[in-house]
Amino acid sequence: MTVSDQEIGMVELEGKVAVVTGGASGIGFAMAERFAGEGVKVVLADIEEGSLDIAVSALSASGADAIGVQTDVSDPESVHNLALRTIDEFAGVHILCNNAGVDSGALFSDIPLRTWQWVMDVNFYGVLHGCREFLPLLRQQPEAHIVNTCSVAAFATGAATMSPYVASKFAVLGMSENLEIELRTAGESIGVSVLCPGPVKTRMTESERNRPSGVVSTLADPVRRSSVERLADTTAASGLEPGHVAEMVVDAIRTNRFFILPHPDMALKGVERRIAWMRDGTAPGAREAGT
Repeated sequence: MTVSDQEIGMVELEGKVAVVTGGASGIGFAMAERFAGEGVKVVLADIEEGSLDIAVSALSASGADAIGVQTDVSDPESVHNLALRTIDEFAGVHILCNNAGVDSGALFSDIPLRTWQWVMDVNFYGVLHGCREFLPLLRQQPEAHIVNTCSVAAFATGAATMSPYVASKFAVLGMSENLEIELRTAGESIGVSVLCPGPVKTRMTESERNRPSGVVSTLADPVRRSSVERLADTTAASGLEPGHVAEMVVDAIRTNRFFILPHPDMALKGVERRIAWMRDGTAPGAREAGT
């Protein structure tokens, strides 16, 4: 399907089908709730089967048309199964939210290679697998939209112990920008948004609960533990509610807006620091996680 150069904008959401990875909790579940409130049929994907069952039950009890599919987004076959289940249940898909993400790390020299691989596999390759698998299905619709969850960390770098996370989110941002430009230039009827939040009241600081075998916990490292504790404190004190972020996502889909910035000041300050670094060599200093 193609369109003219006019804005695409999916104004009417009722009756559409949305797939949300990392959908059992946090921002993912909030998006699913918000979609369901608009009459969207929802497919929740998550690696945590127990949490997924609870989330689907909660949505179904509210009257939503929802299913859950246990999915490991780092595994392309698992994402392929997610697509098959979606088509089997709802015969199509209009909205894809690649939202699953994890965080782990330490000071750069102390980060095991397997930790790098796990974070990149989930945060970047999970988004890549979702886009590659679902893009042909989205093209079958008169209008469709992709939302890739990134982070303000793609703009505001320098947080101690978060190198794998920052690198993965840089990759998501770059891929999403290129994908949006390519689809828009070709006149395709698929919008793309990149969601770049700062602190949100989710379980991101507990990401290591889902680490696979072979990935050692880094929380015993005092620098890492201190960084995680600061981020958790910042989030508890001033983090946004996931529902607020979900509302912004729905608005971006309706208006076909690329950048979704729940914390615009943090994002813009990070970009300004980089411009200053590029222009006059004013290198930014290290920053605390969550700031």
